[in-house]
Amino acid sequence: MSFSKNRVALAAAAAVLAAAACSGNSTVPPAQSMQTNVAPQFTRSDSSIAKPDDSRSILNKLTKDVVIGSTVDPTNGDTGPHSISVAPVSYGLTKGQLAVCNFADKTGAAGKGTTIEVFDPKPDATPTPFVQSSDIEVCDGAAVTNSNEVWASGLTSGLDAGFLDNGKLKKTLGAPLVAPLSDVYAACPPNTPSCLYNAEYIFTGDAQTGGVVILGVGRYGLHKPLQVVEGFAVNKKAGWSALGPSGLSYNYPADTLYIADGVTDTVVGIYHASALLVKNEIIVKPGGKTFKCKYHQSNAPCGKLIYAGAPLEAPDAMTTLPNGNLIVANTKHNSLVEIDVSDGKVLASKLIDKSKTAHIFGLASSGTKDRNTVLYYTDTADNTLHALEQ
Repeated sequence: MSFSKNRVALAAAAAVLAAAACSGNSTVPPAQSMQTNVAPQFTRSDSSIAKPDDSRSILNKLTKDVVIGSTVDPTNGDTGPHSISVAPVSYGLTKGQLAVCNFADKTGAAGKGTTIEVFDPKPDATPTPFVQSSDIEVCDGAAVTNSNEVWASGLTSGLDAGFLDNGKLKKTLGAPLVAPLSDVYAACPPNTPSCLYNAEYIFTGDAQTGGVVILGVGRYGLHKPLQVVEGFAVNKKAGWSALGPSGLSYNYPADTLYIADGVTDTVVGIYHASALLVKNEIIVKPGGKTFKCKYHQSNAPCGKLIYAGAPLEAPDAMTTLPNGNLIVANTKHNSLVEIDVSDGKVLASKLIDKSKTAHIFGLASSGTKDRNTVLYYTDTADNTLHALEQ
């Protein structure tokens, strides 16, 4: 995207601040041994992100369903697993470990969960309690960063909270957040205006305002959260049925933020996401399919509709596969949908749970190419974390 002189100045000023997002779309191999003395890695080579091996579905190849373990917190019994994040480096958490938010309490009542569990990505793994905090009440978004932090959002606390690798609270961020719905981490690509100092970001959607907020995290400190996108539809219902701009996923090489809206059944892409620096820079028009952008250029649109309508049915979670395809989880009918972002085509759909009750709220992926892609999902029906493998 071309930028005005004022915009370039804003980008340069913001470079040392950082502003944020998380999701399970990082490239990760199986877990390694803990390396707490390893310095954080702040850049990733584009060569580590695979190009598509072919145009066929990856989801259809994932035929083996492995139960990783129970997500019930061993200390307070919290249930209702939602967001999943994959640790991108071994610094605090081990590269490849999974962080999972709990949305409900031990009775299963949605709206009371306050815990995050950590798992090794292997069958029959035992959950390790990472943190219990009222700052993340109704935990529905978790994001592990390159710089030894875990960020999480609380739907009813109205906060995004950052924790060090030992679970100690680093910082809470609030307004303009009201009901944060999803977190995704973005270590934005180098050589972009806002990434001169390896800026790190958390993006979070809001179930009450319909906005997307960017937070600056990592070694260069924090700044006031900024709502950079507005206008997504919301239904403002309580508990698990709160829908809006959720299922956030970030594509690192493309610097693109993908957002699912369960009200309009749409998936959109926001380009040059790391360079969003102005309040409500992008406005989503009613219906969720078109955009008004303050710095729109005809040859580099800031936003694009990726897909709308069936088979999307109240989507709540989403992840980017190593080859760039999106996997979207529907809360209605508990199915997964694979979308090719290059042409907006649905490549496959897979029914995960035949129940009429919504159960699939967390998605993440790992791998370096088609043949070693792994897709993780949570199931609130029995409070388990699963891996779909080939």
